[in-house]
Amino acid sequence: MKKIFILLLGSVLMAGAVQAQEGSWKDQKYSMFIHWGAIYSTLGGVWEGKPVTRGYSEQIQSHAGIYSDIYGDVARRFHPEYWNADSIVLLAKAAGMKSVVMTSKHHDGFCMFHSAYTDYNVVDATPFKRDVLKELSDACARHGLKFGMYFSLIDWHFPQAYPISSSNSDPVTPEHHLFNKQQVTELMTNYGPVSEIWFDMGSLTAVQSRELADLVHRLQPGCMVSGRLGNDAGDFCVMGDNQYPDYKIAAPWQTPASVYDETWGYRSWQQHGPAADKAHEKLEGLIKVVSRGGNYLLNIGPRGDGSVVDFEKEVLLMNGRWLQRNGEAIYSAQANPFDTTFPWGEVTAKAGKLYLHLLKYPADGIIRLPGLTSNISQVTLLEDNKKVACRISVKDGVTMLQLPAGWRSGDKEIKVLALTCKDGVQITPQHLLQQPAVLNRENATPQYSFSGVDYDSYYRSQVGSSWSFTSSRPATLRLQYSAAEKGRTLQFTLNGVSQQVLLDGAAKQPLNNHPERLQWGPMYYAGPFWSGIDGVHGNMKDINPAAPWTKKGEGWTLQADKRNDSIYTVPGDRNLGWYILQEITAPAAGNYLVGFTSGDGIAVYLNGEEQIVHNNPERGGEQQEVLLLPFREGRNQLVVKFYSRFAKQGVWGISRNVPQELYTQTLPVQLPGSSKVQVISVRDAKPVSVHRHLRMPDLSIVMEQKR
Repeated sequence: MKKIFILLLGSVLMAGAVQAQEGSWKDQKYSMFIHWGAIYSTLGGVWEGKPVTRGYSEQIQSHAGIYSDIYGDVARRFHPEYWNADSIVLLAKAAGMKSVVMTSKHHDGFCMFHSAYTDYNVVDATPFKRDVLKELSDACARHGLKFGMYFSLIDWHFPQAYPISSSNSDPVTPEHHLFNKQQVTELMTNYGPVSEIWFDMGSLTAVQSRELADLVHRLQPGCMVSGRLGNDAGDFCVMGDNQYPDYKIAAPWQTPASVYDETWGYRSWQQHGPAADKAHEKLEGLIKVVSRGGNYLLNIGPRGDGSVVDFEKEVLLMNGRWLQRNGEAIYSAQANPFDTTFPWGEVTAKAGKLYLHLLKYPADGIIRLPGLTSNISQVTLLEDNKKVACRISVKDGVTMLQLPAGWRSGDKEIKVLALTCKDGVQITPQHLLQQPAVLNRENATPQYSFSGVDYDSYYRSQVGSSWSFTSSRPATLRLQYSAAEKGRTLQFTLNGVSQQVLLDGAAKQPLNNHPERLQWGPMYYAGPFWSGIDGVHGNMKDINPAAPWTKKGEGWTLQADKRNDSIYTVPGDRNLGWYILQEITAPAAGNYLVGFTSGDGIAVYLNGEEQIVHNNPERGGEQQEVLLLPFREGRNQLVVKFYSRFAKQGVWGISRNVPQELYTQTLPVQLPGSSKVQVISVRDAKPVSVHRHLRMPDLSIVMEQKR
C-alpha cells in the first residue's frame, strides 16, 4: 500500500509540474530554433561542388544520395572556430526570444552532444571534441533564457533503424526505440533544466510514444513534450512547418518557422533579399501566432564554422528592436478575445487592455471592434506610450475608432495601439445565439487542437464545443445523444462552473422520422487520391457525378454492385483517400441516424457541409460510428471520404440499419434566466489526450424554458 501511495503521489506531483510548466511555456511566446549539425552545416547545401536543390539542406544526405561512410567522413572537417554559445544566447536575448531550442540530433543521426551509446557524436568523431549542446545549455543558464532541444526519432546512421524513406514517417524498430530511450535519458539527465524537447518524425506505436513521454516527465517533470512524438502523447501540438492556423486552438501549441521557408539548416547559396522585408514577414508571423494563442519558434541555421549568417542576425535584431518597444503586446499576452478576425490586423489582450496590431491601415481610417462594450478610457501608441487622439463612437453594437487625419504606419512598419478599458475587457460575441431551443454541432463554436498518429496523419481535431447565448427565462437542460456517446463521461461547464456527467443511457426516445420513406440512390466512387485525413479534392456542393470533379479532370464512377448495409474493402496504402457519393431523397426535412464503417480516418459531408472529420487512433484498425444527419426535404447529397494510412486493406461502409432512437438525460443543473451572455461548453471528462477528437457528434442540449 505504501508503494502504491508513493507512485500515486509521484504521478500527481509530475502532473502538477507539467501544468505549471505549461503556463510558463505559453508565456514565452517567442523562441529561437537552431538547426546546426557538424556534417550538414559544413556541407552548406552543396555536394561535389554543386548545389543540392532538392529538399531541406539539413537532409542533404538523403537528397544527394550520399553513402553513409563518405557522409560521416565530413565530420573530420568540423572545427567551428567561430562557435560561441554565449554569443548565440545573447543574440536570442537581443532578438527578444525567451528560450533557445537546438538540434541535439537530426535525421542523419549525428549527435551534437556527447553520447555514451554511439561515437557518432561531436566529441568523439570531430577534431572539435567539445559538447556544444552542453555549452549552449550552460550559456542559457548564465543569461536567463530557457533551454530546449530537438531530437529526431528517426536515425539514418543507427544500424537497426528503418532505412531512409521519402516521407521520414517511418516505423521505429524495438532496437531503435531502446536506443532513443537511452539517448533521451542522457539528454534529460546531463543538460540541466530542459524547457521543451522537440521530438520529430518517425511513426511510433502508441506504446513507444507514451514510454518516451513518461520518461521525459519522470526525469524532467517540468519539460514540455512536442506533439510530433505522435499518438497524441505530446504536451503541446505543433503546426506544419511555417504554417499559421486561421483558427484558435484549445490546447498549448506552437508554429515552427524558419527565416527561409526553403531550408532549416545552413545553405551557402541561399538567396536573401532585403532584410527589412524578411523581418516584416517574420514579425507578422509572430503576431499572427500570438494572436491565436500560440508560441512562435523561429529558426536560424549557423554555418559549419559556428558563425551566424549576417542576414539572419539582422532579421532577428530588427524584430528585437520592435519587441523592445512593443513587447508588452506579445509576452504573456492572451489570444484575440473577439470571435472574429479583422482585415486591418490582429488583436492580443491582457487584463483591462486590448492591443491592436495594425498590419494594414484601414481603408477609411476607422478601426471597427464589433461587440466591444467596454468603456475605452485611453488609446496610446504602445511604442512611446503617447496618446492617440482617436474619435470613439458606438453604432449598432460596433465600437469604432476614427484614427487622426494623416496618422498611419510607414512601409514595413507595424504599429500597436494599446486600448485601456476602464471596467475590464467586455465583449459580446458576434456568434451569439438568441433564445436557442437546442444547442448542437450545427450552432456550436468548435474547440480545436491538432491530433494524429504521426506527421503524415495529423489533422485539425475538435476537442470540444461551446455555445454563447442569451436565455431570458430559466430552463431545464436535457441532454440527447446516440449510442455513439452512451457510456462516455462529459465535462459540462455552465458559466464557468464544471461538473462531470456520465451519459448513462437510462431513457430512450424515438426519433420523429420515417426512414422507410427515404430513397437511397446508387453509389459513385472517386479516387484513390494521395491525401491526408482532412481537405478535399473537389467542390463538395451540388456535385454532378457525370462531370469531371477534380482540377485534373478526374470524375465519379458508378458502383452498380455496391449497396448500403454492407462493408467493402479496397487496396490500402500510405496516405490514400477515396470518396463515396450517394443521393438520398427525403419526403420531409428531418434528422436521421446513419452508420459508417471506416479504417484510418473518415470525413462526412452532407449537402456540401462538413459534419465530422476524425482519424482512428488505432492504426490499421476498423471503426464504426453513428452520425445524426439533418436531411432536408427533397434531394440530399451525402459524400464520405475514407482515409488509409497504415492498413493494407481499406474498409468502408454506409449503413441504413440503425435504430432511430436517441437517449435523453436531464442535467442536475438549471439554466438561470438572464439578459447577460451565458456560455456552455462540453469536453471529454476523461480524454486519452487533450488533443484527441471529442467524437460526440450526436450530442445536443435541449433547453426547456420554464413558464
